[in-house]
Amino acid sequence: MAKGDKFYFDNFSQTAEITNQAALFLVNSLKSYEPERVIQMLEEMHTLEHTADKNKHEMGTALTKAFVTPIDREDLDLLSHKLDDVADCLEEIIQKFYIYDIRTIRRDAVEFAEKLVSACGVISEAIEQFSNFKRSKTLPGLIIELNNVEEECDKLYLRSMRALTKEHGDVLETVSWREIFDCFEECADACEHVGECLGSVIMKNT
Repeated sequence: MAKGDKFYFDNFSQTAEITNQAALFLVNSLKSYEPERVIQMLEEMHTLEHTADKNKHEMGTALTKAFVTPIDREDLDLLSHKLDDVADCLEEIIQKFYIYDIRTIRRDAVEFAEKLVSACGVISEAIEQFSNFKRSKTLPGLIIELNNVEEECDKLYLRSMRALTKEHGDVLETVSWREIFDCFEECADACEHVGECLGSVIMKNT
């Protein structure tokens, strides 16, 4: 790897690790949920999301100044945005708990958060392999694994939404949880989009 290329891959690795930390923070917060701590949860999650934003802006600045990049600058910029999208979605989930004043946590919400931890863990592994994508034997399998996790999230989303419909509970609570599960699903999609971006880069450059 050329010395000047190291910045790009380090930036991606740092952002992937931030999303991993954010997913772990989400699941741990839900497992030990205290409604009175939601504002604190928001602040801690926003700190992580803000760091991811900072990395995205640093990537953008570097790309505008770079004469030569290891792969197309448009691909580097797209991957940077896709990684940041995951952090944004994780923060949005916490925001929904605050907006709708959620008092108790559903078991399927914890299960969904655990799957996002799995997805972000795979992203971190894949990004670590990215600098060597032309020779890596594990990166293609990690992209497939990311797709598999997203499919599991799709099934969980359908099951969770059906359960809400069948429960015939408080209307406001039902609507609130529908919005929350929509956010979970969007986050799973954002994780898959990172994999799709990596796959596109591999296809174009090998």
